[in-house]
Amino acid sequence: MRLAHWAVNAPFRPLLLAVLTSSFILPAQAADLINITRDALNNNAALASARAEFSSVEAASDVASGALLPQVNASGNVAHNQQYESQSSSRGGQSAGAASNAGGEGGGDDRYNTVSLSLEATQALFNAVTRQEVNQAERQIDQQVYLLAATEQQLLIDVATAYFDILRAHEVLEARLAQERAIGRQLEQAQEQFEVGLIAITEVEEARASFDQSRADRIAGESNLQVAFEVLEQLTGQRYASIDALGDGMPIALPTPTDRNYWVEQAIERNPQVLAQQAGIELSRVGVELARAGRMPTVQAFANYQYSDSDSDLVSGYNTSSQVGVSANLPIYTGGSTSARIRQGTFQLESSQYDFESQRRTTIQQVRSLYTQVSNNVDTVDARQQAIVSNRSALEATRAGYEVGTRNIVDVLNAEQNLYNAIANYAEARYDYVVNLLSLRQQAGLLDVAAIEEVNAWLTGDEVNFTLPESGEPDAYQRAMDIGAPPTPGA
Repeated sequence: MRLAHWAVNAPFRPLLLAVLTSSFILPAQAADLINITRDALNNNAALASARAEFSSVEAASDVASGALLPQVNASGNVAHNQQYESQSSSRGGQSAGAASNAGGEGGGDDRYNTVSLSLEATQALFNAVTRQEVNQAERQIDQQVYLLAATEQQLLIDVATAYFDILRAHEVLEARLAQERAIGRQLEQAQEQFEVGLIAITEVEEARASFDQSRADRIAGESNLQVAFEVLEQLTGQRYASIDALGDGMPIALPTPTDRNYWVEQAIERNPQVLAQQAGIELSRVGVELARAGRMPTVQAFANYQYSDSDSDLVSGYNTSSQVGVSANLPIYTGGSTSARIRQGTFQLESSQYDFESQRRTTIQQVRSLYTQVSNNVDTVDARQQAIVSNRSALEATRAGYEVGTRNIVDVLNAEQNLYNAIANYAEARYDYVVNLLSLRQQAGLLDVAAIEEVNAWLTGDEVNFTLPESGEPDAYQRAMDIGAPPTPGA
């Protein structure tokens, strides 16, 4: 029975073993993606619940199988008996109770003890209902394997998303910090120029408004970073002071293979949600057969042994008896409940078929959309990178124009805002690519620890702390400013 179960679900056996044995993996010290993923596999409450549910379904199979094995029951009874007689005696008109109370003449003991023992064994010879219940329990295990795999894959994508959301929020916050400092310096210059009468007060107010907006953007960025850390803590049950950063040299390429139909085919064949719904069809089909089995007879062999004893004066010795035989039962009429169960099971089968088709269509749509998004992310990252170069050049030109009087401070502030938005958008594009690529693998049923390790290799080992330095230019800002910059003279 179990061998058949594991054979049916062979593609998910390595994944399931990884889930069930992950609790024995010792947590590592470094807070990179793979070690945080292991922490989640060890500590996540939803995954632990799914494991317990799987064990519960396995136990239910043993419960159903037990009904086909011999059943042995023993029962015993020890009792103290008290008789109260009130019939009239035909001899002398004296009541039997009175005669007994007068000394026991003509009566017997009115108080005595009895002991009885019964032992019975049965063995089902034919029981279609029980056999279908066993079959149903096996189909439930098949479905639970896929649901457990789906839970693990969902945890893997949730952890990866939370991890890269932290890095995303960190880089965006760095850009906002650099923006606040740059606009703050611009505000100081504007105030100095106003004090010596070079510019009007309106330009100072424009700079102040931009500075206030950049400060609000920075505060929002700090909040997003804190929330992102909280999400990761919820998934793993642990809090991390720092995590490894994503390297600038990570590969940005189309999914391999580059055929979108390949990913759709993989999803239909391997997506655990699709397979769970498919297993649900088989489970519902067994439910119909279970209802039909209610019309079948049941046959069982039985053997029993009876023993009884009493200390009454009127009884001597003890009684024993035994039986061996075969019994059968055939339901003739059950008030229409059997037919109703068959109809109910038929409708449930129809519903499960529609659920499977709905899940299949949803998965295909998600795979196609994610493939398109990843393909677009490849171009978007390149475009966002080029936008930094263009906006940096535009800012330099605008500052030069401001110095000679052809541009005003509003133009400079807008150019700076555009540059820092470009830096933030570049960070967003990079992390969108990583998360969408992993999501595509999840929908195709190909997301596992090995895929996480592959992405983990893109990390640099540079720590991203929860708190940022108070002075100096943020790293993400400096990296962005170096994109497409001409070489330093004399370098």
